Amino acid sequence: QVQLVESGGGLVQAGGSLRLSCAASGITFSIYAIGWHRQAPGKQRELIAAISSGDNTNYADSVKGRFTISRDNAKNTVYLQMNSLKPEDSAVYYCYDYRSQTWGQGTQVTVSS
Repeated sequence: QVQLVESGGGLVQAGGSLRLSCAASGITFSIYAIGWHRQAPGKQRELIAAISSGDNTNYADSVKGRFTISRDNAKNTVYLQMNSLKPEDSAVYYCYDYRSQTWGQGTQVTVSS
């Protein structure tokens, strides 16, 4: 059974940084594409970054140049480094495994102005 667990969220001031982690179990992690999504109150969940098994990455325009997705296959973990955070980045952040269509439970990120 695939399980994804996010961590690293919290409260940060605008301009600050956070690093989110998504730890996976129950899968051969290195062959999976993983995405980071976020959902703010009253808004739809949106894809903001994804990384393929070959380490190809894609970003939403809203985070390009500020966020970096990476993976450590030895640790079965995908990271999202978030720099220059803005209040509009406040949301619950989820990781998603495309093969098993499994979501993590989410981690809250709040950016104060």
